[in-house]
Amino acid sequence: MKTWFITGGSRGFGRVWTQAALERGDQVAATARNLDSLNDLVERFGDRILPLCLDVTDRAADFAAVKAAHEHFGQLDVIVNNAGYGLFGAIEEVSEAEARAQIETNLFGALWLTQAALPYLRAQGSGHILMVSSIGGIGAFPLLGLYHASKWGLEGMSEALSQEVAPLGIKVTLIEPGGFSTDWSGSSAVHAAPIPVYDSLRDARAKRTAGVKSGDPIASSLAILKLVDAENPPLRLLLGEFATQMVPQLYERRLQVWAEWEDVAIAADGD
Repeated sequence: MKTWFITGGSRGFGRVWTQAALERGDQVAATARNLDSLNDLVERFGDRILPLCLDVTDRAADFAAVKAAHEHFGQLDVIVNNAGYGLFGAIEEVSEAEARAQIETNLFGALWLTQAALPYLRAQGSGHILMVSSIGGIGAFPLLGLYHASKWGLEGMSEALSQEVAPLGIKVTLIEPGGFSTDWSGSSAVHAAPIPVYDSLRDARAKRTAGVKSGDPIASSLAILKLVDAENPPLRLLLGEFATQMVPQLYERRLQVWAEWEDVAIAADGD
């Protein structure tokens, strides 16, 4: 039996993975802003789920929630930093408040929760931290600049973290989904006030995404369960066919450009 701590457990990946872990006999501390969304799981699984009301941007609350989960279950094996949302808007359109809220939730929320969990994982000499990133943490698209900033920050932080905690017996994996049928771009999303000059980009995005096949979040559970059971999990795990096709093409283009400009890059060293 594994003990999970999952943020954003009320919907999307968080909800699906919470249920999958419970269905196979694990126990889960699941956080949500509205605990009523977890009532059906409590009725079904009883004391194997611990619902916790949490806003991940509140650092003190993060530490309190992790402490409560550890005191309740006695151990923490899998930490899933899943809470987050998408901010849609061109760089010029995004307000200061919207930009700060995006980084506070997607990046700092994961940072605070990880800091809260690490003392317990260090004490037991084990644990697996899953950071829910995105293909948007590898590449970038117009109208999502601040979302990308939050996920690229998460990627860098997590890669450094993995090297810091590996000698302590703790593993780190970045989950990088492509397009899935969650409400990431629906009710969970925030849209900046539009400036008309960028409307053509919005139209192009709508046409580009209209025919893209979305992955099934429920099916993703099999990948996550296999990941947490692996003896040597990867630092990065792509989720979905779209991600597995897009990312290699992205890196091929980068390698090509770097090679084309290699002489200029080397000359920058001087004599």
